[in-house]
Amino acid sequence: MVESLLVNAGFTLTPVPDARVCCGSAGTYSILPPELSQQLRTSKLRALESGQPDEILTANIGCLTHLASGTGKPMRHWIELPADQLTSAAH
Repeated sequence: MVESLLVNAGFTLTPVPDARVCCGSAGTYSILPPELSQQLRTSKLRALESGQPDEILTANIGCLTHLASGTGKPMRHWIELPADQLTSAAH
């Protein structure tokens, strides 16, 4: 649903292989088995960056902070994109 909303608003999305695979931040991954959490994060970032996006968007603040700790790519909550678009249109 978020993806279709962004596409309908005119944004271009890059494909993400295995998009539904966890980033390693959920539940107790990042606390109890941190090695598994890091492996999942590395794998997720590889998938997210494979389409060479300008930035990475997510709907989950836990995912955002976890993924941001492993990449130099800008990370934002997805709602910031349409918010920026609306702000620009208002000026």
